[in-house]
Amino acid sequence: MSSETLLLASTPAGIGHAARLLRDGRLVAFATETVYGLGADATNGEAVAAIYAAKGRPSFNPLIVHVPDAAAARRHVQWSDAAEALAGAFWPGPMTLVLPLAHGHGISSLVTAGLQTLAVRVPAAPVARALLSEAGVPVAAPSANPSGRISPTTAAHVLAGLNGRIAAVLDDGPCPVGVESTILDPGPPARMLREGGVTAEDVARVLGSAPLPPETSTITAPGQLASHYAPRAHLRLNAAAPQPGETYLGFGPGPADLSLSESGDLAEAAATLFARLHDLDAMGVTRAAVAPVPDQGLGRAINDRLRRAAAPR
Repeated sequence: MSSETLLLASTPAGIGHAARLLRDGRLVAFATETVYGLGADATNGEAVAAIYAAKGRPSFNPLIVHVPDAAAARRHVQWSDAAEALAGAFWPGPMTLVLPLAHGHGISSLVTAGLQTLAVRVPAAPVARALLSEAGVPVAAPSANPSGRISPTTAAHVLAGLNGRIAAVLDDGPCPVGVESTILDPGPPARMLREGGVTAEDVARVLGSAPLPPETSTITAPGQLASHYAPRAHLRLNAAAPQPGETYLGFGPGPADLSLSESGDLAEAAATLFARLHDLDAMGVTRAAVAPVPDQGLGRAINDRLRRAAAPR
């Protein structure tokens, strides 16, 4: 977006305005107890794609979804006794739980990067929870800074990096400076995916287990394998037209069996990418050709995932 970003006070009116923007598919930065997050409606694929565009994020990685309470989380994930114990002990707070998606979850596949799990947490900041409650939608929110830059702990930090790229910043003052959230898969077996604001000893005490060692690969960067998110079909990329026997996945105007975006819109293509790969599987396709996607802006992230999907396996 080209207009100046709104700075909203953390008053009922400001929170209400920010909630309306989120429901309208706009981006709003808001404070958690750790850093300011860049929020978008997690059920709106194009809104989530706008996060990547605003941040200049190089590839699609799973995003943590923020909700106001455990009841809201249970609408989107399959709950368990271990999740109940951990949520009871550490929510609201810097604990992210990774759980299987529930049937009818409604979450954009761009949030989960095509995985069948969702990373979810309830932040401790009261204004953040008020915003989430009033918005009435789950909010995907990585840190509110350009990719590779220092995470923001004040509204001024957010504006320094993203002014004009997002709709608004809900100013709740400086965040308490702390480590990121702990990311845990409750299992069974339980797995520590990232150490953070909740210690391994505290987790072990709740689970009645030995402290869990952290795993070497984390939920925040699952796409590091050369072959990832691959459909069963062999993909031929940057194809101007299909060869005999190929299903054509198009981009932009022109004939195609399926399309990432008939209008050539990169945000729409990002939002539909994983769904179209699933469609190829559902159709029983064994060979598919993919139209060229411009390697700029969101196109770089789309092409990154397409290359991983097409890699030998």
